Amino acid sequence: MSEHAPAALEVSGIEEHAGSSYPAPFDAPVAPRLRRVLGELFGLTDFGVNLVTLPPGAWSSQRHWHSQEDEFVYILSGTPTLVTDDGRTDLAPGFSAGFKAGTENGHHLVNDSDTDAVYLEIGSRKEDDDGHYADIDLQILGRAGGGWFTHRDGKPYPK
Repeated sequence: MSEHAPAALEVSGIEEHAGSSYPAPFDAPVAPRLRRVLGELFGLTDFGVNLVTLPPGAWSSQRHWHSQEDEFVYILSGTPTLVTDDGRTDLAPGFSAGFKAGTENGHHLVNDSDTDAVYLEIGSRKEDDDGHYADIDLQILGRAGGGWFTHRDGKPYPK
C-alpha cells in the first residue's frame, strides 16, 4: 500500500464515473453505467476493483474477452443477466461469475430489469492485455498500457 493511501473509505463518498471510452456508436448501451473505481484509492496495482451500478437498460460493456486479464464479478443487488456465447444466465445477489484470460467467450452483463443492479468487478491489470469484442468490429490492443480502440483490421477509430 502506498504510504499516502487510506486503509478504509466510505464508498458512498467516492466519485461515480458514467459511461465508457468506447467509440460511437458502441458507447451508447454503456452510457448509463456508473462506476466507482476503488482499487486505485488504496494504491493497488496488481488488480483493479470497481463498484458498478447498472441502471435499467444499461450494459456493463460490449460483449468481450481478454487475452491476458482474468475477470470476476460478484452481484450485490439487482438481477442482471450474463450474456456469453453459451446464452443468457439470470443472476441475483450472491451470484458470481469469472472469466479466465485467453478464453474466447465474449461476455457482458445487461440489466433488463426495472431496478438498478450493483456488483463488484475485479480484474487483473496486465500491460500486454488485449480486449476483443465478440459481436462488433472493435478491439483494443495494449489496453492497460494506454492503447486505443481499433477495427479488427488494425485501423484506429478516431479518438
